[in-house]
Amino acid sequence: MMMLSRIVAIITQFISEAAIEIFAPEHDDYPPTGFQPFTGEPYKGKANYDW
Repeated sequence: MMMLSRIVAIITQFISEAAIEIFAPEHDDYPPTGFQPFTGEPYKGKANYDW
């Protein structure tokens, strides 16, 4: 009986931690880069799409 309650506790903790991670605020700390225009030259050759 003790082993069963321990397994249930481990499973409950695992599911709780997963739910907390899913619904937690984002961890991303991206720098504010703003708008970045394209400054290169467009490709003028023929594209070869061979799928």
